[in-house]
Amino acid sequence: MTVRPVSFAEAFELPLTVDVRTAARALGVYSATAYKMIRTGRFPCAVLRLGWRYLIPTALLLRALGIEERPIYADDVAEGADFAARWRSDASCQEDMS
Repeated sequence: MTVRPVSFAEAFELPLTVDVRTAARALGVYSATAYKMIRTGRFPCAVLRLGWRYLIPTALLLRALGIEERPIYADDVAEGADFAARWRSDASCQEDMS
């Protein structure tokens, strides 16, 4: 059985905290391995223990995966696309003039 990793898009849809199974999937390891990492203090980020349950803060998990949590706004994406289109248009006009 293979562990299906969490996609980039799925990572940003995670709740504030995740269970060990979800964190293990994000790390690409089996749940048993993640529990062993927690017990031995080798889990790559802080783990909250609530009674018998472990929870991993999503922001810390993403950081451990090298994913910085930065908001992306639709307006920023649209403005970036408009800027790129204008830049390409300006560049092609300059080539035509040469």
